[in-house]
Amino acid sequence: MNMNIVKTAIPDVLLIEPKVFGDERGFFFESFNEKQFAGATGKNVRFVQDNHSKSLQGVLRGLHYQIRQPQGKLVRVIGGEVFDVAVDLRKHSPTFGQWVGAVLSAENKKQMWIPEGFAHGFLVTSDSAEFLYKTTDYWAPEYERCIAWDDPAIGIVWPLDTIPVLSDKDKKGLLLADAEVFA
Repeated sequence: MNMNIVKTAIPDVLLIEPKVFGDERGFFFESFNEKQFAGATGKNVRFVQDNHSKSLQGVLRGLHYQIRQPQGKLVRVIGGEVFDVAVDLRKHSPTFGQWVGAVLSAENKKQMWIPEGFAHGFLVTSDSAEFLYKTTDYWAPEYERCIAWDDPAIGIVWPLDTIPVLSDKDKKGLLLADAEVFA
């Protein structure tokens, strides 16, 4: 196996640690292997869209999700470092409203699998970060929703010293108690 797949405190969210082959020339690793991924998740996932963003230090993006056409996301960082977070929005889940987070960086090459039914966000902790993610469904802005990054009911412990830089959309994120969630 060319990757170590670790269950997080929310077992459906996985941390993927690739086996990196390196020498004086550089490195190589598999960033995705369909067979190994299916074996770890118990399902065959079809990715339909790849996204790439670059953000500056202190930028917080999220917590985003689509209430219809929900997206599973396989996320990673290819430049810099982020603190990446997934929040369970599945109403009948034993982990509803709980979150997990991990540091993803170009250096550690870790990835996180965030299945459908979760909100996702990240905070850039380096000077800048380039963030890549694969999605299982297409972006549908009419179904996009946002949970407040600082909702006390969720209680995410972001590694922050100051107020993060937010988009106008993210400034209007709803509290979990007021948001649409998954049945």
